[in-house]
Amino acid sequence: MTRHDSSAGAACRRGRRALTRRRFLGAAAASAAAPYFVPATSLGRAAREAPSERITMGFIGVGGRGSGHVGALAGNRGAQVLAVCDANKPKADANKKKVDSRYGNTDCTSHSDFRELLGRDEIDAVVIASPENWHALHAAAAAKAGKDVYCEKALSLTVKEGRDLCQAVRRYGRVFQVGTQQRSGRNFRFACELARNGYLGKLKRVEVGVPGGRELPDAPPAPVPDGLDYDLWLGPAPWTPYNKLKCTFNWYFIFDYCAGWIQSWGVHHCDIALWGAPALKETTLDVEGTATFPTKGIANTSITWNVQYRTPSGLVFSFTDNRTHPQGCRFIGETGWVHVNRGGIKSEPASLLKVAIRPDEEHLYESGNHHGNFLECIRTRRDPVAPVEAGHLATTITLVGDIATRLGRKLKWDWKAERFVGDAEANRMLSRPMRSPWSM
Repeated sequence: MTRHDSSAGAACRRGRRALTRRRFLGAAAASAAAPYFVPATSLGRAAREAPSERITMGFIGVGGRGSGHVGALAGNRGAQVLAVCDANKPKADANKKKVDSRYGNTDCTSHSDFRELLGRDEIDAVVIASPENWHALHAAAAAKAGKDVYCEKALSLTVKEGRDLCQAVRRYGRVFQVGTQQRSGRNFRFACELARNGYLGKLKRVEVGVPGGRELPDAPPAPVPDGLDYDLWLGPAPWTPYNKLKCTFNWYFIFDYCAGWIQSWGVHHCDIALWGAPALKETTLDVEGTATFPTKGIANTSITWNVQYRTPSGLVFSFTDNRTHPQGCRFIGETGWVHVNRGGIKSEPASLLKVAIRPDEEHLYESGNHHGNFLECIRTRRDPVAPVEAGHLATTITLVGDIATRLGRKLKWDWKAERFVGDAEANRMLSRPMRSPWSM
């Protein structure tokens, strides 16, 4: 899960954790019948914890999304940012300055190699916002080093990487929050509760629409800029020459680093679909789909797509770019529907939005703040609202759809085996080789 290192001292250092008062309290909480979400006040903490009581954090990948996480958690009263890391060192240095300015000191360290950050015993947890080809490797290495993990979506580049990561998280007993923050939104939770509790009648159809992909122009090879460790940026991806487009937001649309927005944006609303319609993930799915792909330039992930999944009971899940379905997730039953996205929630009949879920009905995990839920779960040792397995399922269903569009034929997906039934070519697409010396 990291570069092969013959140093026994380094391995021991990664596995050794100091037993602080904070970790002793966390271990004690895990043995008690603690609730899933414990308000800070109920733990008897002051408005701003003493430095010895704060959860110490490091950040791997501090570009646009990662930098946002740094700012949010540096301002959280229960956290202390100790280190930031990016293969593009100027980005790490800029975030160090942001943290130092916030705290009024120069204690935050800046790194280009994530292994330096993970080797620091005093760091309790890490936030990972690197490109998708790195997520599983970074997260598994963090778990092995004894860190709790907040990892951006998509959880992994491939289905196999996702399964391996789930096993690593459980093997090392880590708290793991996936960055599918919609689970911490009241509207998304309520829409799922309406669907699961029968308020729409028998569920017939689920529709998801997310932003489509894009083309990119050609980009000639260029000199690697100062401060960028390009080999480390590529990591397990195939070696290709540096150009001025790829090490920016554009990596989302280059298949070496991401399966595109069918995967990376798709995970958000597909996660809600699975949360509200668990039948979609119970046995098998018949899957077929079509997509359009760029015909020139360096982008090679789908621009538009239309994927249809069907369960043995006849429940249909329709996943498209939002040129076909409006953005968000819509649950459609025999007597009504509810549609939810980040802009709000609506239903037919409108009276569904006034429903109060009864105490004897199914209530989903309630979290009002995704970062806050992660920090509380580090203290209580409970699973957060978006555990690693949920991120793996949501990532998997998007990748299964992408494979169906690339092969252009009907497939059958078996959730238990995490394999396609009777299709060797499709099954070969569930994993990718990693560039030496990287491996899970």
